[in-house]
Amino acid sequence: MKKLWNEYSYAIILLVLSCLSAFIMSFKYDDAIDEKFVKVTISEGDSLWEIADNYSAQHDMSPKEFVQWVKKNNEIEGDFIIPGEELIIPIAKEEQSTQLAGIVNE
Repeated sequence: MKKLWNEYSYAIILLVLSCLSAFIMSFKYDDAIDEKFVKVTISEGDSLWEIADNYSAQHDMSPKEFVQWVKKNNEIEGDFIIPGEELIIPIAKEEQSTQLAGIVNE
């Protein structure tokens, strides 16, 4: 075992540091997404396609691209979403708050 360590210590250390940094970066990436995009709570009868249509004026994606983005960033397998679940959607928080302010002022 000592011979193995002596021969490959640099490679082992590099591998461990790479895994550790990837683990830390994954947490930072998740936080950045949460801070940047809007969260919606799913209601009974909602679908990803319906949500894409409801927010179509606030993004430049096709409905298919929107659904794929939501599935990827919320780690959804298949097409089913659960009522009460919170999903991150690709709408910037600034756009959402500006639109809501416009509705309140009217």
